[in-house]
Amino acid sequence: MSLVSSILNADLHCHSVVSDGTLTPEELAARAHANGVELWALTDHDEIGGQQRAMAAARSHGLPYLTGTEISITFAGQTVHIVGLGFDAEDPRMQAGLRQTRGGRGERAREMAASLAAVGIQGAYEGALKYAGNPELISRTHFARYLVEAGVCRETNEVFRKYLTEGKPGFVPHRWATLRDAVSWISDAGGLAVIAHPARYNFSPTEEYALFSEFKAHGGRGVEVVTGSHSAAEYVQYADMAREFGLAASRGSDFHSPDESHTDLGALPLLPGQLTPVWELLADRIQQ
Repeated sequence: MSLVSSILNADLHCHSVVSDGTLTPEELAARAHANGVELWALTDHDEIGGQQRAMAAARSHGLPYLTGTEISITFAGQTVHIVGLGFDAEDPRMQAGLRQTRGGRGERAREMAASLAAVGIQGAYEGALKYAGNPELISRTHFARYLVEAGVCRETNEVFRKYLTEGKPGFVPHRWATLRDAVSWISDAGGLAVIAHPARYNFSPTEEYALFSEFKAHGGRGVEVVTGSHSAAEYVQYADMAREFGLAASRGSDFHSPDESHTDLGALPLLPGQLTPVWELLADRIQQ
């Protein structure tokens, strides 16, 4: 099948142990290949340290590959994620920007642990650290896994509902990069910026329109239409948004773990018709 086909089984959003996934880049490549993925990207949070491993593993399976990352930004007071695809992973400006973005996570994690201790949950920082393959990228997900292990909650989704979202005992906000920063790091490194899972943000229609407008103005070129956290109705909604803003459409499971993720690698429905797939714009950046 052509790598610019709109019906390609592309999975361009997943996470490894380098950020908050539970599988190695090599295990993810094998799983993607076994599940029929035809174009793959590893998109660890604010980190590109797994890219060389992912590329090598993909090549060993004959699996076409795009470099990837998922950058945390602050927009309208909320954390938003911007996926970068097809960039030069050796670009010094991108590496420096991601390093700076990662820098605040350790302090935030200690504040989260102190907040949880205040409601009787002790040892959360040390417990979360056990789950963080990369201590620089300790995150809410690692805390959630520890709280399940400790018997505080039955599953990670329950932890987020009760402790790790705004207004709950373990929530500590973090100021990330700006939208302009993230899009420029990706674009200047030769890649394509994509708004990740837009339905997950708690924006009003006005705020969402502002996000899409500013993203496009800064040089952003894509939006995830089909992703693990979107419903069938949201596929249609964001296909319409892609057409309205002249954005290419992306597709990715946001897979983190065989035990936690609702959608496996390669298991998503195809993109809706009459959209330009992001991989069509990145054909010359695909590693074969």
